[in-house]
Amino acid sequence: MYSHASESLIKQAREIQVSELQKFYSRLMKMLQGKELGHDTVDSLQRLHLILSATKYTRTLPLELQKRFVALLSSPAEQHQVLSAAVLRETLPLTGQELNYNHQLNSHAAGLLLSQAVSKGDLSSLCTQLLRNLESRPSEGPTHSLMHTLPVLNSVLTHSPECLSEDQMTLVSKKLVDWLRYASVMQGVGTSSGGFFTGPRSRQPVPIAELDGSVSGDFFTVLCVGQGFTEDQWMNVYSFSMLRHWLLTYHSSCSTTVDADDRSEVDGSVVSMVSATSSSSRLLPPKERLREKAFQYCQRLIEQSDRKAHKKTDTELQKACLVEAVCILDCVCVEDASLVYRTFPCIKALFGRLSSELSYARVLLPIAQFYLNHGEIAAVDCENVWKVVFGRFPTELFNDPFLAHELLRFLRLNLESIELRVPQYTRYFPNLLKFLAWDSPAMVDDFVDLLPSMVTTGTAVELLHTLLDLPCLSATLVLQHRSTCLPISEPVGRSFVSLDAFRNPSFRGLFLFLLRTEAGSGDTMDRLSTLHELLVEAADWPRVTQCARTVPVLLHVFFNTIVTIADEKLLAHLILVMLERSSLLLNIPAYIKEIHRVFSCHLLRLCKLHPSLVVNQSHELLEFAGSTANVYSKEELYTHVVWVLGEYLSVSCDSRCSVSLITSCFEALEAVLFEITSSAPPTGKVCPAPKVINTLMSALAKLASRSHDLIPRVSLFLSKLRTVTRSGSVAWCSDEEDLVAIVTRGEELWSLLKAPGVAQSVLTPPPHVIAPQWHRDTNVALPLQLRALTSLTHSQ
Repeated sequence: MYSHASESLIKQAREIQVSELQKFYSRLMKMLQGKELGHDTVDSLQRLHLILSATKYTRTLPLELQKRFVALLSSPAEQHQVLSAAVLRETLPLTGQELNYNHQLNSHAAGLLLSQAVSKGDLSSLCTQLLRNLESRPSEGPTHSLMHTLPVLNSVLTHSPECLSEDQMTLVSKKLVDWLRYASVMQGVGTSSGGFFTGPRSRQPVPIAELDGSVSGDFFTVLCVGQGFTEDQWMNVYSFSMLRHWLLTYHSSCSTTVDADDRSEVDGSVVSMVSATSSSSRLLPPKERLREKAFQYCQRLIEQSDRKAHKKTDTELQKACLVEAVCILDCVCVEDASLVYRTFPCIKALFGRLSSELSYARVLLPIAQFYLNHGEIAAVDCENVWKVVFGRFPTELFNDPFLAHELLRFLRLNLESIELRVPQYTRYFPNLLKFLAWDSPAMVDDFVDLLPSMVTTGTAVELLHTLLDLPCLSATLVLQHRSTCLPISEPVGRSFVSLDAFRNPSFRGLFLFLLRTEAGSGDTMDRLSTLHELLVEAADWPRVTQCARTVPVLLHVFFNTIVTIADEKLLAHLILVMLERSSLLLNIPAYIKEIHRVFSCHLLRLCKLHPSLVVNQSHELLEFAGSTANVYSKEELYTHVVWVLGEYLSVSCDSRCSVSLITSCFEALEAVLFEITSSAPPTGKVCPAPKVINTLMSALAKLASRSHDLIPRVSLFLSKLRTVTRSGSVAWCSDEEDLVAIVTRGEELWSLLKAPGVAQSVLTPPPHVIAPQWHRDTNVALPLQLRALTSLTHSQ
């Protein structure tokens, strides 16, 4: 990882002896006592930092040397500040008293204290020193002394918001008001480039400008430009950057005392031409005044964002500031509901201006958040907002990863409110799933959380079809993207067939159904097999294969949700969908196999919860189980369907189960078992697994134990099976061990059926036998016997 020279230096730093290190400390101490610190001192400081950081053990500097480093933090040379802070970070944590020097904290000293704070007391001490800087007049310290204060204070709030006292919060709120609303409206003095015309007149202050080049007629904001900026203008920028965090952290604590000696109004000499308020604002408590000034500041930013910027970077800055401004307005309206009525006209106008601009999609999400939080209070119709957010965004910006992340995060954070206030949200699941189909690995975690909210009794069937068609949707989105990027006349390589089909009007309806915006136009399409043929070459596209891997995960989430809300009628419909769609999947072998496994798992679960489903859907289940082709193409699902028929087709599970129904099921399964054990598998197919044959034999034995007239037929088959296998290998089983296992199972079932009463008890035991509670039942003798056996086996 390191070069040979670097490895050598690190090795020397780690192996330095204590005596040599002490001599190095002494030499460095003499250097630091000198009046001027030259290059040798800088080299020594860098070497000391390497020695301290090259080992995992924390070293302790001599006390006098440590004090020198602390003093060096206030050096006018920033290189010395950086090196001294880096060295001190590698030593034992310093206390606030050790850094309590007479100079104001600079950014490196404050950062050092923040990184080494180990307790709430340390953070409180740091806050005290930072706020002491805020209280000082500019003339009391260097002009750059305040520049670091707010960023470090913001980090402190993140670590420990309770470290500020009420008085300190009031002080910060007052300062934020000053910097936000009353910063200078003149440009700062920029660095002179020299020349003939350099003179006093060239250094005259010039008013700040707007992004469109016009002279600003209102107070300074982060969207004002100039050749240079004053300190209070920089503090205006820093204040805006931490304003939302401050409001979210301390919005609940409001001061009710009136500070008549508030110098913010005295120092402020500029009156807003756009959002000036009445003189009563100066009578508000500090935190309420901050809320009011934040409101004015954000409205000013929204007004400035309508100006045409000359640079592309300034346009991006406008978008970023709009996002922050709308979020801050949302915060202040959450704190004070009376501001909702003053804010909504501005937000509504902003939405009307930006809703047709896809480039402002990032801004529209905070606007949607505002409508979600306050639309009900203001009695505003939000339908157009949701049409843009849930309708247009996924349709046209499905390939924008940033928007996808932000939109899904918005849904996750507000899921309860959306389900309550935006009932039409569930209609847009076909559109929202486009994000998943396009970038499955990045989005699957979000949809694991969101999918349960999309599952309702009205959307369940269509949603199941849509999840199964996700790989097709992924391929369609790829084709749509290529279609817009490549002209029709240009050849497109191996995807020519599918892209040509995508552009073909006769197949357009198939793709449009996949690309639909809302649910409700139908559960699925009629020509699914045709669609799969058109997309056959998409089976190995990376996006499609990645999407196919996520579908089983989402199907588990879907079925886990549906069992909690669906009635038997809906569950019966879902079973039909599983049987039908098991043969209508995009031809990706691993995907098909995994879907069949998921279907098998949840078919078993549904029938166990509702055994009557087997009788309700007996016709479809028998039709599926009676097809020999399913044995070879859908082995996993077929095995579970047969097991379900044998297990739950019983009078004890459903009184509607008749002898004729049991007989029809027996005959269908008997025909399949006879066919697969009397001939070799079809060309290109492997022999059926022993599990399939054993399940078929067990199901026949179970059915015969419930209708004794069928026992001779099962016994005859089992006896023939034993006779056939005695002659050696058979065509339908290629493995000798598997054949032995099948024959052994057949002999067990034959022996059981000789005693029909016993067979039924063994093959279909009652519930109290399957889940015994004897060891907990105090009314039987088994617990006593178990305790006696335990004492005997553990005795000496």
